[in-house]
This record gives sequence, C-alpha cells and structure tokens, in this order.
Amino acid sequence: STEIPSYVTKCPSNGLCSRLPPDCMTCNTNYSCIYGKPATFDCKVKPHVHCVDQSNHEQENFTINMTCQFCWQLATTDYVCTNSTNCMTVSCPRQRYNATCTVRDHIHCLGNRVFPKMLYCNWTGGYKWSTALALSITLGGFGADRFYLGQWREGLGKLFSFGGLGIWTLIDVLLIGVGYVGPADGSLYI
Repeated sequence: STEIPSYVTKCPSNGLCSRLPPDCMTCNTNYSCIYGKPATFDCKVKPHVHCVDQSNHEQENFTINMTCQFCWQLATTDYVCTNSTNCMTVSCPRQRYNATCTVRDHIHCLGNRVFPKMLYCNWTGGYKWSTALALSITLGGFGADRFYLGQWREGLGKLFSFGGLGIWTLIDVLLIGVGYVGPADGSLYI
C-alpha cells in the first residue's frame, strides 16, 4: 500500500514552487553564502508534492532566493514562541524565561525551524488602570475591581462583606486611583 506522508497536508497542490512551505522541499545548503546577504538555494520538491513554475509547467527542481541567516537570527515577527506561565513581570533585574520558538511556514532560513530562546517577561498582562478604577467606583462593593485584577480571594471577601460595609470599597477606590493596588500577576497597567 502506498502511504501518503504527513507533510503533504501542509503543501498546496499545483502552487508556485518558490512559494511552498519549507516542509514541502529539500534544499542544498549554500556554504558560500555571506551572512545577511541575499543567496540562491537549489531545491527539490519532496515526493507526492506537485508544484509549477511561472509558466504553469510542473517542475521538481527549482531555486529560491532568501537571506543567508539561521532561523534563530530571524526578526521576532518571523517566528512564534511559547508564553511563560510563571513569569513575574515586574522584577529587577527583568526576568527571562525559556521559550520554544517555531518559524512561520512562509519564512525560509538555515538550520532548525524549532529552537529554544531566552525571552524577557512582558511588562503588562493587559489590565487597564481606567477599567479597574471604573469597576472600583461602580461595582467595588461587589468586589468586581478585585476580580478584574485577578485577586479573587479579596474579591470574595468584598462580595460577602458588602465591600466591608462600604469602607473597603472607599479605600480600594483610593488605592487603585493612586496605583498602589495592581494586577495579581505583578504586571503593570496599560
């Protein structure tokens, strides 16, 4: 029985060979390329992949033009990395975490397409100061401001004590207003 390889699902049928994702072709390494300069690579389509040239003729061997650089040297917009789950964003010195990055399908580069990288933690978790303050003023007695900031224990305390009979609510309006109370993950407001 002829089994079709898994990479074929990523390869568009009868598209331009030069636009194929890297998983659909095998290219010879051009050892004479100069880092950062444009280079030409001789490539061949993998079995079960069909592509055409500019004249709409099917071809197996073709060349692609790309910049001579390794995948880990690409611009940050050319790959996607995993996010950290245990990052304290506000720390001095600024924390880093180990991420696994994968190059986007339409980008060609040298070396491994999946690579480890040390990335800085984000400074913000996406919480807005204005939203936290508005929730504190309007629904602070029910703990909505604390729930929004990820502080669910304090939110439950405010909910079941009716905002500390109003006193806790007033104090939270002041604390959020001056920026003393912030998101639970340690990040900064937007």
